[in-house]
Amino acid sequence: MPRDHQIARVFTTDWTILASEMRQILTTITGFLASLLLAVSSASAHAEVWQVDVAGPIGPALADHTVRALAAADAAGAQLVLLRIDTPGGLDGAMRDIIKAILAAPLPVVGYVAPSGSRAASAGTYILYATHVAAMAPGTNLGAATPVQIASPGLPGGANEDGDAGAAGHGSAMERKLVNDAVAYIRSLAQLRGRNGDWAEAAVREGTSLSAEDALDQGVIDVLAASRDELLDALDGREVSVNDTAHTLRTVGAPVHLQAMDWRSRFLAVITNPNVAYLLMLVGFYGLVLEFYNPGVGVPGIAGAVCLLLALYAFQVLPVSYVALGLIALGVGLMVAEANVPSFGVLGIGGVVAFVFGSIMLMDTELPAYQIALPLIAGVALFSVALFTFALGMLLKSRRGPPVSGVQPLLGHAAQVEVVRGGTPYVRLDGELWQAHSAQPLAPHDRVIVDAVDGLVLKVSKSREESES
Repeated sequence: MPRDHQIARVFTTDWTILASEMRQILTTITGFLASLLLAVSSASAHAEVWQVDVAGPIGPALADHTVRALAAADAAGAQLVLLRIDTPGGLDGAMRDIIKAILAAPLPVVGYVAPSGSRAASAGTYILYATHVAAMAPGTNLGAATPVQIASPGLPGGANEDGDAGAAGHGSAMERKLVNDAVAYIRSLAQLRGRNGDWAEAAVREGTSLSAEDALDQGVIDVLAASRDELLDALDGREVSVNDTAHTLRTVGAPVHLQAMDWRSRFLAVITNPNVAYLLMLVGFYGLVLEFYNPGVGVPGIAGAVCLLLALYAFQVLPVSYVALGLIALGVGLMVAEANVPSFGVLGIGGVVAFVFGSIMLMDTELPAYQIALPLIAGVALFSVALFTFALGMLLKSRRGPPVSGVQPLLGHAAQVEVVRGGTPYVRLDGELWQAHSAQPLAPHDRVIVDAVDGLVLKVSKSREESES
């Protein structure tokens, strides 16, 4: 075979092999990109579901936790937030903070009253109405949304025995205004989410409640699900409008992230507990009083100031009666005054009475979760009475005892002549050197008795032993 033909054949063979290898590389790259796109698509379709538990009384700590969890879920790219609700109600301000965060959230929020035996009473009903999808587990209930039960400001609890503060024209003008405001609020939420507004109004005006099954029949909720997995299956493929943007939920097989309370929310939950806030206030008062009695120590004053500031922070987010707070401060002040300006119990007894009444009236709400425990009030009052009694007893004892200051305690004391200078004797008494005057001649080391004090001069006489010798 000619040499030129051999070269051409080798070149053709190499080119064929190179083209085959290039096709294999392109096929591999294409498969990799397709797998990557599939993985991204699958991850997008099964983005995380964030679960946030709204459990217990609705208060500042729970509101802070829920609001920040909604923001964190959006930042993490979650496809929806699942609020698992089990609450007896709570504070009006905290409830509205949660609802504002739900309405402003850029992602769907699903309310789920679970597990069985839970409830979304009072403030929980409003929160459930605000969510994009409302669900309940069998054996749960919602309702009883009268403002009296939501610790609305300015309403100290004037409901009648049936809890109906505004129906049929009953109740004060303030109660009717609050009820009408609450009706308009929950009706606006019902219209926003397309739910039963008539029943919502009845829940506010008449305090009615519904079981989960009845709530589904009456269009109050959207889904009845016995478990979270069953709920996620029911939500799959549902289209939800969030701020005029349609979101199609892909929840089957989606991972669930439980957003627990962080240290900040737990700390806030502790100090906003009415009993803890009450104790912080008292520790603050007594710490400052001890510091004023013993200035320079520092520890009672610093601890008292810190505790008092924490208590004031808690009181600003709790339904506190400032009249009651003033009574407590007056009571502590009167008991302290009794120890300084003795009045034979008048100031002390008045202080204890003011302190007890102020403690009972401190929380301006009838919600059981936001009441100060009566045993705690009784214990603190008894401690204050014991402290007051001890101080009064010590005062009376000191009054009956001999004087320990001034000139009077020096009379009758024995002293010793230390030196005689220019005919003037000087005696040593209680570690001090006094000029002395005596009708009898005195010499160093003579023992004398103090008869009187004239300014800075002691009038003395020789002791009986010295005279006999």
